[in-house]
Amino acid sequence: FEEVISALKRVFGITGICPAVTYERDGDAKLPELGALGKLAAQYMKQVYPEGGASFKVKCRRVDKTYPQDSMEVDAALGEAILVAFNGSAENPQKGTELAPGQMRVDVHQPEIVLHVELREKVNFFSQEIKGPGGMPTGSSGRAMLLLSGGIDSPVAGYLIARRGAEVDAVYFHAPPYTSDRAKQKVVDLAGILAGYTGGVRLHVVNFTEIQLYIYEKCPHEELTIIMRRYMMRIADRIAGEEKMLGLITGESIAQVASQTMQSLMATDEVVRDMPVYRPLIGFDKQDIVDISLKIGAYETSIQPYEDCCTIFVAKHPATKPKCDVIRKHEENLGEKIDEMVDRAIREREIIEV
Repeated sequence: FEEVISALKRVFGITGICPAVTYERDGDAKLPELGALGKLAAQYMKQVYPEGGASFKVKCRRVDKTYPQDSMEVDAALGEAILVAFNGSAENPQKGTELAPGQMRVDVHQPEIVLHVELREKVNFFSQEIKGPGGMPTGSSGRAMLLLSGGIDSPVAGYLIARRGAEVDAVYFHAPPYTSDRAKQKVVDLAGILAGYTGGVRLHVVNFTEIQLYIYEKCPHEELTIIMRRYMMRIADRIAGEEKMLGLITGESIAQVASQTMQSLMATDEVVRDMPVYRPLIGFDKQDIVDISLKIGAYETSIQPYEDCCTIFVAKHPATKPKCDVIRKHEENLGEKIDEMVDRAIREREIIEV
């Protein structure tokens, strides 16, 4: 069961996983009669709980309405068969008394074990429910583009939106030689972790070096981060539009860093023209995000010490309350040349199927 359960824990839309034992009919044969069904139930309980020592109840779901006994009759008969198998008699040990080694007790109100029995075209027994990932099936809500860096936050944001049924692709801004090939591989690895939940991620790798250096040359250094972020959003918006997507996804959380104040988020949103920006982490504390990163298996990769392009040209005192009109004025210094760079970066991007 373990490999199957591990795989199912990564399928969005599954709320619970119940490892079951199934008994098939032979051809057109009827379902087992009540006595035989009791023996199968006792056999199942002996296999799964060989040590006994617990209270239980039987809960039958009689989907096949041709079965001659009703659900309550099945519950009672199977409970009796299990008591006989564990205790040697159908007498139920009194509640509150200590069970002898290997014994079981029926408790219909607060059982430690619930044996579910389904009478369908076959007989299913299960008594464990493992929590699934929940959410909605992948692709049921449309497609969106994740701005994926090498940090902790963006993979978690992608996971949370994917969990709500979105098919998620990603864009990564690479700045060689300031960011290494290992930094790029780290992002590919993070995309692979997301792909383990979604079935696949198309990663768009955009060379951002030329744009980044030009902004550094032409714009006030305290505004570098916000202006670079605006151009990342413009590029992501363009690519997502070409791919007929329904939104951008970022890992931003209010006031976590200088580029994530409410004023900064407003300034970055201003340049996105064609679609909404989804920020599933907007109200999360950092520890909340770390906890999810650990849960989905991304944390150890995210903390590898390889810098992304957002950390290379950081000002000593970045603007935390940028004014959009001032930012727009400073972007005018970039002229038409920046538009040519953006077009080239989009046109020459690398696409990696993960």
